[in-house]
Amino acid sequence: YWRYLRRLVLGAPKPPYPHVCQVGDPALRAVAAPVEPAQLAGPELQRLVQRLVQVMRRRHCVGLSAPQLGVPLQVLALEFPEALFHACAPRLREARQMEPFPLRVFVNPSLRVLDSRLVTFPEGCESVAGFLAYVPRFQAVQISGLDPRGEQVVWQASGWAARIIQHEMDHLQGCLFIDKMDSKTFTNIHWMEVND
Repeated sequence: YWRYLRRLVLGAPKPPYPHVCQVGDPALRAVAAPVEPAQLAGPELQRLVQRLVQVMRRRHCVGLSAPQLGVPLQVLALEFPEALFHACAPRLREARQMEPFPLRVFVNPSLRVLDSRLVTFPEGCESVAGFLAYVPRFQAVQISGLDPRGEQVVWQASGWAARIIQHEMDHLQGCLFIDKMDSKTFTNIHWMEVND
């Protein structure tokens, strides 16, 4: 009732949402459009980038794409802060080749594979909340594109950072990790709590 009343008074929420869209939302299955040159450095793109970073940090996740906030544009944000890095066990950090990295925002990114060896690890997604599965990803990639001011940026990454990049790039193509996962490993992270 209250949700209905709120919508009646305020209208439907408009993207970019302050929450992450969940699987089933058509925005997650659409191929994102490139940002037009006239939009670069404009207020709408800056607002989108600000919202992406805000939601990503609030959710304590390491990457987020514009389609996950309901905006069908080729924009993504990536960040693996020291605090999240140190929250992982040292053995896990070593096995998954984790290294912290600062905030990076890409507009109209493109991906090039640098090392085609496939590495498989558990992966989750804020748009498929509460689930994990093993997903194979390339060992090393290069992402290039523009920053929010329109400057060219390039990043070569391997290990965990390469996995994050590939995951977010998939979102721009309407692809979710569940499309690439080993289905036998699909797990609800709360399954033990349900049994207690």
